Amino acid sequence: MRIIQVENQAAGGRVAFELLKEKLAEGANTLGLATGSSPLSFYEQIVESDLDLSDLTSVNLDEYIGLSGENPQSYRYFMQEHLFNQKPFKKSFLPNGVAEDVEMETRRYNQILVEHPVDLQILGIGTNGHIGFNEPGTSFDSTVHVVDLEQSTIEANARFFDKIEDVPTQAYSMGIRNILNSKSIILFAYGASKAKAIAGTVEGPITEELPGSALQKHEDVVIIADKEALSHLKK
Repeated sequence: MRIIQVENQAAGGRVAFELLKEKLAEGANTLGLATGSSPLSFYEQIVESDLDLSDLTSVNLDEYIGLSGENPQSYRYFMQEHLFNQKPFKKSFLPNGVAEDVEMETRRYNQILVEHPVDLQILGIGTNGHIGFNEPGTSFDSTVHVVDLEQSTIEANARFFDKIEDVPTQAYSMGIRNILNSKSIILFAYGASKAKAIAGTVEGPITEELPGSALQKHEDVVIIADKEALSHLKK
């Protein structure tokens, strides 16, 4: 696990972009993508670059259940606005938030991950240590599944909605085993609110009560974080 301290999110985006170019030069073909504020500067770097992604495939970590791709709060809409409209991929996969059969959709998306193994996975981390929407207590052997979102996660995401009652309470998420199957991982963390989760991810015991700690089991993880997010590390 490698840690790169940066001054701010803009600097973190630049560092991640250089890592992306290295992976592409090594033959990376499938990118695992995340939503939220943490990877935004990274996506901005891609959009402003001359990179051509039209031969690549993307798969996203998660999607709210109950929101269509046209809903401005859906993760498909987020990806369209911040990346796909400007830099289209050959294929881009996300769970279908309005699929009629939830179990069938989890199987469908898991099969997509089998057929398109991820070369580079982008992650953020929640204040409770969740990666993707894998909340504390999620099995490290989990694959794509339906998640009942914790109240802390709902409250954290409420800032994107008109009122907290509008925040979906369930989501599809890659499982932790799916994430660990990625060849390489970049995790972004910014701000003091992420410090406890990062300390547990890097130095704490490997426990399902802190999903991020599973990353200690992976051979190629880079954490890009600011001073505040790294402030609880002992080393």
